[in-house]
Amino acid sequence: MLIGEHKHTVDPKKRVSLPAKFRKEMGKEVVIGYGLDKCLSVYTVKEWEKFSAQLSEMSMLQSDKRSFNRFMLGGASLVEVDSLGRILIPDILKVYAGIKERVAIIGVHSRLEIWDEDVWNDYKGKVEEKADVLAEKLGEVGTM
Repeated sequence: MLIGEHKHTVDPKKRVSLPAKFRKEMGKEVVIGYGLDKCLSVYTVKEWEKFSAQLSEMSMLQSDKRSFNRFMLGGASLVEVDSLGRILIPDILKVYAGIKERVAIIGVHSRLEIWDEDVWNDYKGKVEEKADVLAEKLGEVGTM
């Protein structure tokens, strides 16, 4: 299970180190692609296969489903994890997420998210302010 928050620096070659505690679980290749809320998602190959299979099961007869499929699948890249645990962030994804020099890598159960550190801090602050309200809403639908 992938959990926790880790801060890292993006090197001049657009590589970022995966947190040491996640490297074994992630494997030698990962899939990196667009995430929601302007972050990047990083999946193990096995998790990506599950996720992409769910996407492919959506009806292609509806425009919004086709668009989401194109967005998620079209932006994904299979990347190697080098011997030092680093991955290359493709330019298109780096621009999408507004990644500069510092990132926050967040474990979200079955995937990692990579955020520009400033964007993450802003997002996290907004969520922290309304955590009680969010918990209340989740409780109303029986999630917790």
